[in-house]
Amino acid sequence: MRTMTGQPAAAGSEDQRGAAAPRAGAAPGRPLLPGRPGRPDVFTFGETMVALRGSGPLKLGGTMNVSIAGAESNVAIGLARLGHDVRWAGAVGEDEAGQLVLRTLRAEGVGVSGASTDPGAPTGLLLFEPRLPEVTRVHYYRAGSAGSRIGADVIQRAFSAAPPRVLHLTGITPSLSPTARAAARLALQLARESGSLVCLDVNFRARLWTAEAAAEVLREWIPFVDVLIASDDELPLCLPGGWGGEGSPGGGEGSQGAKGATGANGDLRAEGAGAGMGAEGADGGLGAEGADGGLARWASEQKEATAAGAGACGDAVPLPPQEVADDPAAAVARQAGLLLDQGVGEVVVKLGVEGATTFTHGGSLHQPAKPLRAVDAVGAGDAFVAGYLSALLDGEGPAGRLERAVTTGAFAVASSGDWEGAPTRAELGMLGASPGTVVR
Repeated sequence: MRTMTGQPAAAGSEDQRGAAAPRAGAAPGRPLLPGRPGRPDVFTFGETMVALRGSGPLKLGGTMNVSIAGAESNVAIGLARLGHDVRWAGAVGEDEAGQLVLRTLRAEGVGVSGASTDPGAPTGLLLFEPRLPEVTRVHYYRAGSAGSRIGADVIQRAFSAAPPRVLHLTGITPSLSPTARAAARLALQLARESGSLVCLDVNFRARLWTAEAAAEVLREWIPFVDVLIASDDELPLCLPGGWGGEGSPGGGEGSQGAKGATGANGDLRAEGAGAGMGAEGADGGLGAEGADGGLARWASEQKEATAAGAGACGDAVPLPPQEVADDPAAAVARQAGLLLDQGVGEVVVKLGVEGATTFTHGGSLHQPAKPLRAVDAVGAGDAFVAGYLSALLDGEGPAGRLERAVTTGAFAVASSGDWEGAPTRAELGMLGASPGTVVR
């Protein structure tokens, strides 16, 4: 059951970019570029690593499954399986691990002609260590990796060849290194010049950078963004004036984004474990998020940090903790309204097991999560984004976009792996089948 409210999310809002009225399927305020041969539906870039999944505690040895993982490439695979022309760019090492990344993406139908090989740095690595049925530890070896050294030349070549209909970015890439941040900034500029729609999945990773640093970059990006996708505790990082700070949301590091991620400079080394615990259920939105997420908890921590002198970045004051605790839905709506005032066309908020809500100047729409037995929540957020963008490209309105997003997210949590459970277009209707159904 979907719930629609006609009340505008922000009174008196107006698209600051002065774009024409939206048409079906486009984010409010910006029409999609028309599809044509040679023009990709979606272009995305970031770091993709080799992923090793153990059968139990790593110190005991045992077997490991080998795959790949990366937020942007997870989205790319999800879109390719739904029949879209999607291109991924990134850097891998001149090693067998890098060849596995490229080979896997090519096999899934993702264009990788814009990818590069870095002979001076290795491909990143992450290890998944299951400890309890609902708890997985993740260990990263990514600092100084090839993926963290991606440069702006890769972006320039991609847009020169064929500007995409949609540019998809995450908040992970700018945290990897100054060069990666510059590449992302250039992509935003080129997208605006070429008329490409911009989708940003915040994907905040507390062990990659501080909330203050993330807020500084995200605030600069917001005027370029058409579709903003975030969990409820990530929204404050994007708000005008900088509502971040050391007490800001630090949700666990999900491999759908860069779970357990680290600084990107220095020698390649093992990074902290213990991230990614406390997996959400079949949410069609969040993946395995840390146990310290949530608006109410963040508000409490923010108040304590401010009292201790840490403060929020800038001079802005965060939402009163009491308001957040008493009415989190109203707080999210207010935050979304502020972002719409900044020029964002659509704010999509992932609410874990409660589903997701989208906010536009015309109102808000909520879509519950799909009920099913969760197997592995890792990658659910990326699958959600893939479904949302797929429906947008198909010309669906907000209801259709949310429906497909929670459906693809549900497929992800019903299967093991970051992207392996992503559905094809023909499989989208399978969630409605009765238990025990055999498809012949």
